[in-house]
Amino acid sequence: MSLIEFETEDRQSNPVDTIENIAAINDWAFERSGDDEITISIGGGWCDYHVSFSWMEDMEAVHLACAFDLKVTDPRKTEVMRLLSLVNEQLWIGHFDLWGKEGVVMYRQTLLLAGGAEPNSAQVEGLLENAIESCERYYQAFQFVVWAGKSAPEALETVMFETVGEA
Repeated sequence: MSLIEFETEDRQSNPVDTIENIAAINDWAFERSGDDEITISIGGGWCDYHVSFSWMEDMEAVHLACAFDLKVTDPRKTEVMRLLSLVNEQLWIGHFDLWGKEGVVMYRQTLLLAGGAEPNSAQVEGLLENAIESCERYYQAFQFVVWAGKSAPEALETVMFETVGEA
């Protein structure tokens, strides 16, 4: 049951079409697996990011999921979950999850388009930029926990260390 009953106008276009146009303009590799889903590969400073956008018509929302190549083994899952909690406390928009079966760390965020709103390029680019920046900022912390055996607080402290100037 809806809290507010109102008529919505028919949507002018599929929001995934807007995302596909942005990917094409930026010359990013992408694959459209259906009308409501697109996956884009974007090179980052630490690794390549695989960004999936899904249009969920019933919720009038575009869901973004950004994964990077880092397999979390069973012995490190608990510490990665601790790190996820510490990292997510710092985020204002979006969050990181661990997909347990696959052992993959993923950044997720949603753009609500209720009432027939259409996404514009600035919104989609902002969504994507925030995802990549968040992944770039915390990627090494996840690496330190998974590969170097660091604790979550140690890993986060290491990546949050900011340098001033250049050597």
